Amino acid sequence: MSDAIRAETVFIGEEQIQAYQARPLDAGAVPGVVVIHHLPGFDEATKEMVRKFAANGYSAICPNLFWREAPNAAPDDASAFVRGQGGIPDEQIIRDVATAAAALRALDNANGKVGVIGHCSGGRQALLVSTAVDLDAAVDCYGAFALEAPPAGVGLKAQPIKDRLQDVRCPVLGLFGDDDKYPAPEEVARLAELMAEHGKSFEHHSYEGAGHAFFAVDRPSYRPQAAVDGWRRIFAFFDQHLGA
Repeated sequence: MSDAIRAETVFIGEEQIQAYQARPLDAGAVPGVVVIHHLPGFDEATKEMVRKFAANGYSAICPNLFWREAPNAAPDDASAFVRGQGGIPDEQIIRDVATAAAALRALDNANGKVGVIGHCSGGRQALLVSTAVDLDAAVDCYGAFALEAPPAGVGLKAQPIKDRLQDVRCPVLGLFGDDDKYPAPEEVARLAELMAEHGKSFEHHSYEGAGHAFFAVDRPSYRPQAAVDGWRRIFAFFDQHLGA
């Protein structure tokens, strides 16, 4: 079996949302993963994650959540503009992820199962969409401001989503750093308690010596040991619930 993949920019849904897609070329029916980019935007680091999923037997797609607000802008510029506007409304994110999930299910080699993963703001959004979109698994990597509103200085208008947790529709994996402030370990513990109260499947793990963005290979925050173990857990979780 070949390990070849195809990766390219595509346009999805009725609105023709810009997205980056990667898929295995020589495989049977495969599951899909929607990758939600972080606040820095639709950048090369996120696209590399999309390709990583394809190389491991998944079709993956990352919708550009900033496409409407900053079409054709560089990731840094688009992020700065969107941050200045207070972020992207939750309901718009839900629609775009639903569109991306539908695009994955429409692929000719899809097995019909789709998961979602996000880091930082994308982690919160992965948890958010798990309450509103029919998905088979969700991964929240250090999603900030799920239970508490952002501090005034952050400039984001994101609201807590704790009242939505009763509507989570799929198993959730959470990966966090013990040295993170957003979310701090205390908030992670409260999230686990709320998920348990609602009878939701929430597998979570926190890494000693890791802070925010420990998966980011292009940042000083990168923690190789935590990231390697985190990827192992992600693929094991998706294999279990999506059937790679």
